Amino acid sequence: MTASRKPVPKPTPDTQPFWDGTAAGELRVQRCAACSRHCFYPRPSCPACGSGELEWITASGRATLYSYVINHRPAPGFEDDGPYAIAVVELEEGVRMMTNIVGVEITPENLELDMPLQVVFEKRGDMHLPLFEPTGAGL
Repeated sequence: MTASRKPVPKPTPDTQPFWDGTAAGELRVQRCAACSRHCFYPRPSCPACGSGELEWITASGRATLYSYVINHRPAPGFEDDGPYAIAVVELEEGVRMMTNIVGVEITPENLELDMPLQVVFEKRGDMHLPLFEPTGAGL
């Protein structure tokens, strides 16, 4: 019997700087040099003004819990991890990203909307995935 493996992302040319950052322990997002807005997911042009002048910056790693769902059912690659929280977090820089919440028992009582979070990285194969835990959970 073989153990199930969690899925591993495959970088593209547009996402490679993001994954290089996670490998270095940094959460990177893009910022538009023309209008100064941050954006996430990685893309070739600014969704606010259309400029192609996007640069990569290191985000603070601080976020708040915007929304979540608790999954109790097994899913491919996650059979041994239930329940788990599939979440949307809002980074301090103003962009939202989908992730998982870790470092806390996954119950509605422990997952309050707007709760402060911090990024942590999970090594998965050759990749490092950004996950979030309540601020102070790993301290």
